[in-house]
Amino acid sequence: MEENLSARLYGKMDLRLETGAIPKPSTGEVLVRIKNCGICGTDLHMWSTGFGDDPLVIGHECSGVVTAIGPDVGHLKVGDRVALELGLPCRKCDFCRRGRYNLCKPFSSGGLARFHVYAADFCHAIPENVSFEAGAMIEPLAVAVHALRRAGASVGKSVLICGAGSIGLCCLLVARALGASEICLTDVSSSRLQMAERLGANCTVLVDGQARDGDDEDSRARGLADEIVRKMSSGRPDCSVECSGAPVSLRTAIYATKSGGVMTPVGLDPAEVQLPILNAATREVDIRGSFSYCNDYPAAISLVASGKVDPSPIVTTRYDLDNVLEAFHLAKRSLDGVVKIMIACD
Repeated sequence: MEENLSARLYGKMDLRLETGAIPKPSTGEVLVRIKNCGICGTDLHMWSTGFGDDPLVIGHECSGVVTAIGPDVGHLKVGDRVALELGLPCRKCDFCRRGRYNLCKPFSSGGLARFHVYAADFCHAIPENVSFEAGAMIEPLAVAVHALRRAGASVGKSVLICGAGSIGLCCLLVARALGASEICLTDVSSSRLQMAERLGANCTVLVDGQARDGDDEDSRARGLADEIVRKMSSGRPDCSVECSGAPVSLRTAIYATKSGGVMTPVGLDPAEVQLPILNAATREVDIRGSFSYCNDYPAAISLVASGKVDPSPIVTTRYDLDNVLEAFHLAKRSLDGVVKIMIACD
């Protein structure tokens, strides 16, 4: 009899492969055979630091095939290909009722497993021309769609993206599809900036990750902002999306952004940073937060299905589920040339 193999987190650096019974869907749920699941920064952070007291299956960049249907599911059938929007909101609070369910701070068990039962209305059908790997990439693309919507990116706008990891590169792809006039990326990795250029970045800025003697963080940020403005033919960007979470990069994004523009922080670590608020306030640079995604999956799926966005170059490394621990150790090393690690779960 087939069993369900899953990667369950028990504590800091304690990820275990376990087998168990294949779950059955309840009312409003479907059972999905997971085909692919990407490893993201949140997964890596949870594994590196631990998360709560109860063991849980991690992984939330998932796609697969519906294999069983629970009662009261009308829009999906067995055999449908789906991308899972993991992070189930309560559906009852004020945020959920107003359609901003991402602010409910949802969380649910992940899909780094052979099978996963999940709410049917948060399983989005994907067409045949969207591969399962691309289906797993719908999640980071939805993060990018939400961030760029919050930043006000649109046709003819110039965009600065700080950080060329998987989220930053997804932001690049989405910004291009939205018709941005110019896109600049920054990163500490030359290989990631080379990938950004291949994916359509108009210019890039390599950041020296090591502070020099006598250089304070603010001086470094101002210097980087000046270099960005010199590199961009349009001058200061209309909007900036900060994807690294590095304090100096957050400062840089504020200093670089055009007066009257928007800076959207997406990178969420560390929890507290010092920012040049007076500079932002006197130039009316809006700092507009972005958390997760909310009604953004349909747009992300449409961008991929239409061919306007191809996330496949971002997937650089592949493992099967049996070797998921090796994949996490590789991800933690942050090697050049490794961006998105994809797990084949089937």
